[in-house]
Amino acid sequence: MVRAVKHLFPTKADEIHADWQWQLRHQIRETSSLLEHPRLQHARIQQRLRLALEADRSLARSFRFALTPYYLSLINPDENGHCPVLEQILPAPDELDASIYADPDPLAEERHMPVRGLTHRYPDRVLWYTSHHCAVYCRFCLRKRKVSHADSAPRKSEQSAILEYIASHTEIKEVILSGGDPLTLTDAQIGVMLAELKNIQHIISIRIHTRMPVTLPMRITDELCSILRAHYPLTLVTHFNHAAEVGPQAFDSVRRLRMAGVLVLNQSVLLRNVNDTVQDQEDLILTLLRAGIKPYYLHRCDEVRGVAHFRVPIETGRNILRELRGRNPGIALPRYMIDLPGGGGKVPYEPDYLQEIGTDAEGHSYYRFQNAFNTEYRVRADRPHSDVD
Repeated sequence: MVRAVKHLFPTKADEIHADWQWQLRHQIRETSSLLEHPRLQHARIQQRLRLALEADRSLARSFRFALTPYYLSLINPDENGHCPVLEQILPAPDELDASIYADPDPLAEERHMPVRGLTHRYPDRVLWYTSHHCAVYCRFCLRKRKVSHADSAPRKSEQSAILEYIASHTEIKEVILSGGDPLTLTDAQIGVMLAELKNIQHIISIRIHTRMPVTLPMRITDELCSILRAHYPLTLVTHFNHAAEVGPQAFDSVRRLRMAGVLVLNQSVLLRNVNDTVQDQEDLILTLLRAGIKPYYLHRCDEVRGVAHFRVPIETGRNILRELRGRNPGIALPRYMIDLPGGGGKVPYEPDYLQEIGTDAEGHSYYRFQNAFNTEYRVRADRPHSDVD
């Protein structure tokens, strides 16, 4: 990992790179810093970098560029200059095009915000924006309208109002800590937040949505895991998009979480030129399974401003899931989810194996299914118990 970034930080000892706070202090925040990187000298990449540099001049005020030295070390282009890691973080001129998707908040998260910093769309759960900072800023970010913006970051004074709202609404059973990335907070801040939530009797589930195992796995320290263990049970939902992101440090971070009793799930986004093939998705889900992570959701990329170049046809994800079923363990298969625009919520859009509902010559109802191997089967419907002699 260190060799890939040594030209950027030549005076630092190798072992200091394992410190997560050092990594955040030394985020790469200028696309120009990548031009001389030894792994990025392919002509195609150099052209992309020049375009990124030009685009970033217009985009920086609305959505910053930043990545950790660790995440930079994962960039390893093939002979054609393609790298799924690089594709996710480089600014692109396409982001300036708002002619297709112009809404900065397509899921209406702000519209369902009873108190600042908390979205309450579904009756039984709330989404708490604990931080607007991330270790790496992904160019397909749903919340680029506010993530990376210092002036929109949650205020300490808002935490009391949020906790009071949650405590006073007994229909809320689950709290999702999101952002930005909640693990950019200090251990002490995280501990206080979890303790406050655990004291609310009607809260039975707490989820932490974080990309730290992907972008900064050294954030998962023994100290943090001790805090998480003390507030069992917890679920951590991370966000690996490609198998190339699941390195030894990521494996180790997940092992620490599992040892602390944390259930680890993954939600990925289906992205053009990153993970939009059957092979990409198969490599990812099997690598996640080896790491002890349950693939949970595969999201279609949301209709947010400036991400149209990442989106693929809606059927692509459904077809990929159909190909994966039957040749991979069922536990490795995520659900393909569509976030409905305007705050309609999530709906699954998965392969349909039911081909027909009919009636046979004897008057019995039947269902005709096609399995994962494209073989058709007819299943007789059971008659209601009252109809049985």
